[in-house]
Amino acid sequence: MEVLRITTSGSVDDGKSTLIGRLLYDTNSIPQDKLEALHAASKRKGLDFTDLSLLTDGLVAEREQGITIDVAHIYFSTPTRKYIIADTPGHVEYTRNMVTGASNAQVSLILIDARKGIVEQTYRHFFIANLLRIPHLVVCINKMDLVDYDQNRFNEIVTDFQQLLDNAAFKEQVVRFIPISSIYGENLATRSEKIDWYKGEALLEYLEQISFDHGDSNHPARFPVQHVIRPKTDAYHDFRGFAGKVASGHFNVGDEIVSLPSMQTSRIKTIQQFETQLDTANARESVVITLENEIDTSRGNMLAKPGQEPAALKEISAHVCWMDQAKLVPGKTYLLQHGINRVKAKVQGIQHVIEVTTNRTIEDKKELGLNDIGKITLKTAQPIFADPYHINPANGAFILVDEYSNATVAVGFVE
Repeated sequence: MEVLRITTSGSVDDGKSTLIGRLLYDTNSIPQDKLEALHAASKRKGLDFTDLSLLTDGLVAEREQGITIDVAHIYFSTPTRKYIIADTPGHVEYTRNMVTGASNAQVSLILIDARKGIVEQTYRHFFIANLLRIPHLVVCINKMDLVDYDQNRFNEIVTDFQQLLDNAAFKEQVVRFIPISSIYGENLATRSEKIDWYKGEALLEYLEQISFDHGDSNHPARFPVQHVIRPKTDAYHDFRGFAGKVASGHFNVGDEIVSLPSMQTSRIKTIQQFETQLDTANARESVVITLENEIDTSRGNMLAKPGQEPAALKEISAHVCWMDQAKLVPGKTYLLQHGINRVKAKVQGIQHVIEVTTNRTIEDKKELGLNDIGKITLKTAQPIFADPYHINPANGAFILVDEYSNATVAVGFVE
């Protein structure tokens, strides 16, 4: 079955963890012993109901404070599809965790408290979902039970959110609004009789029918070489294969390829996955590719198709989300990790910082602080073969690493 990757976001106490817990409960994905442990933990907290949010809040600090701090990945399935949900934190100081949790998602769930409406974190999380070009966005207006399932209140929030959509850069994002009550399971797995004025699908029903290009056929073919396999055994004395994971697009046996940076060309002789011979290697599949003739290709090189090669970039303009307590300032040098390649990169300048709550740019700032999102220019010691993120997300993202502490300080998106 195909896997749908989902990220949840929202402000503090909007009910993200409860929503996920309820989905697990309604799909019979909670083992009996785990359910009994939840009953006991809820009683210890003095609650007269089972607190399903405890399923995802696994850290001691999370359970004590009743908030999400780290990114938790939750797995469940229905008869037709498997799901991986990244439950991300709502606090502004954990925005960096939200970025990493959402990086591979096909669907973003943004929760809004029906009583509070759109708040600062709503702007921030929508901006990140739009920046990451997540194709599907589901706005779950939660806690409808606390506003007496008022249709007018739902419509007010939808109207307010529409203003964010009007100013968004990624217009192709498919957006759906669903009124829910996660604590009572209203409109989660099945339609709610208490919200009879809503004529659309329940959340899980909608997720079940979302279609997406899991073969990634719309993006150019990219194959970063991770390892050159040379067994030199009697059975495979002359074998030379290139092992890696297809980053995007697809490769077929017989396809002409070009190796970067040498620009030498060849054709694909075989595609192997363990002992299985494949005709095609699709995105996210780990394979070994052999070529018809010997060309200069080693670890860190990239196979692409002629005419579709990415540019060799030494000067990069990129949006970054800053993830370190120490500020980013022009002139500092970091290690830029793009795929399996790591090169030195110097910050040439900060073009602007984005005020996500108003979607305006501030051009006179000289530094980026923790959780700031801005546009910077970098100069690398050696070229990287990257695509603009809006054209090919799988080959357009990178991270910056502090070369002394080895800490990841930023995630970036090539312009």
